[in-house]
Amino acid sequence: MIYVDDFRVPAKVGSTRARWSHLTADTEEELHAFAARLGLKREWFQTCKRKCSPEGIPCPHWHYDVTDTKRALASAFGATAITYRQMGSLCSARRKGETWAP
Repeated sequence: MIYVDDFRVPAKVGSTRARWSHLTADTEEELHAFAARLGLKREWFQTCKRKCSPEGIPCPHWHYDVTDTKRALASAFGATAITYRQMGSLCSARRKGETWAP
């Protein structure tokens, strides 16, 4: 399942000034395939550069940042809208090696 949160933080990235949210999924493979459908580049994928979870558990924070326009397109393509708080719960579940559902 694909998820897009309601973070919508205003920021300027490169020459793009927009409100940004997070796009993630149950698996990285699923996320990358969906991101490609949205026109996102693989190099825009984000994950922690520091150790943020127990040994043997990969970074739970992996995602793409998306503007409101891409967020709306993701929803139109079937992404499940979640809150920023739910995104935190999803990451916590990943850190514990558990599955998560909205």
